[in-house]
Amino acid sequence: MIQFQPPGIRDERDKTGKCLTPVRFRFPCPAASEITFFTFMNAQDELKIRDMEILFQPFHSRKLSTPTHIVLPAMTRGFSPNGVPTDQVAAYYKRRARHEVGLIITEGTFIDEPSASPSSNYPNFFGGASLRGWKKVLEAVHTTDCKIAPQLWHVGMARPFKGENLPNPELPPIGPSGIDVNTLEQTAEPMSIAKIEEVINAFARAAADAKRLGFDGVELHGAHGYLIDQFFWKETNRRTDEYGGDLVGRTRFASRIIHAVRKAVGSQFPIIFRFSQWKTGHYNAKLAYTPMELEAFLAPLTDAGVDIFDCSTRRFWEPEFEGSRLNLAGWTRKLTGKPTISVGSVGLKGDFTNAFDGGPEAEAASVEPLAERLKAGEFDLIAVGRALLADAEWAEKIRHAREKDIHLFTKEDLKTLK
Repeated sequence: MIQFQPPGIRDERDKTGKCLTPVRFRFPCPAASEITFFTFMNAQDELKIRDMEILFQPFHSRKLSTPTHIVLPAMTRGFSPNGVPTDQVAAYYKRRARHEVGLIITEGTFIDEPSASPSSNYPNFFGGASLRGWKKVLEAVHTTDCKIAPQLWHVGMARPFKGENLPNPELPPIGPSGIDVNTLEQTAEPMSIAKIEEVINAFARAAADAKRLGFDGVELHGAHGYLIDQFFWKETNRRTDEYGGDLVGRTRFASRIIHAVRKAVGSQFPIIFRFSQWKTGHYNAKLAYTPMELEAFLAPLTDAGVDIFDCSTRRFWEPEFEGSRLNLAGWTRKLTGKPTISVGSVGLKGDFTNAFDGGPEAEAASVEPLAERLKAGEFDLIAVGRALLADAEWAEKIRHAREKDIHLFTKEDLKTLK
């Protein structure tokens, strides 16, 4: 009997010569129609592999190149006692760098302003001990070809007035108008001009330290209802001076931070800026309701010196505005011409809020639609959050069609550095 070997299937045998090829791939010589069927199926498989491979090709921009298009985004972990990242934190990032992640954006790290942080277990980006800890993280990641940038953060009015592990508990939170980000009621005094200048300078110092230590760039956290975003959002910024007013006026604080950072790091050091429409606890909030408004919002930030926009959404496949399938990253790329990072429930069904509000655990989802949109040029990089938090080898397993081996995210994954 003549055996037919379908295209792409190699006949494997053990040391005794026994055929190990699965029975389903060993047939008598088939009819032409069967050959056509197998050829078609093999062509489809090869096309799928080629489409997926775009995730693992190098990314190049004017100031930043990465070995793949996959980004580990900032995810707060809370394993840095007294604000100092440990050897375990370094190992956590290194594990992901070794398995096809092209760029790591660290968990949020706090600038040197006394009310920046809500917990002493979250890492700082100032002071000798914390910076030495980050140097170890950097060196661990740079044993691979993965790039890494710290995310610089100030929580603003999201900081509680009291709580366990609260740094400088005698200090109140600060914000543009002293508006509590949850209740939208005024609970503190508006920031003075002097305090605004202090915060701007603290961001610049942190960025300069990042460059000095050898990081590959820096990300400024302007999303999710934290300090910079509190200046953006009209509900939390009721100022009538130069830092308030209309949407463009409310970008002035961020623009001045970007200007100061650019001056501190020079013209060639990459600045990534993260922003979002939604706010923590206000998931339907918007800064821009139309492409025209989004363009007006982005223009001052682009002019100030942003190189890459990190566009945070809860579900990457959702269109930002009616009449187009483009998401926030797609529109931002179209309007600014800058590279963008897209994010939002990649590889999983259901958004991240389920991990905190008692919703169902995540289920796996195909990444083929993501690869298709990346290939179409809608955005340039894709951030993978919970899937990579749960399984350091997620990207590598996706690349080699080992989906069945992926550890799916559960709430328990938030409690460990694995």
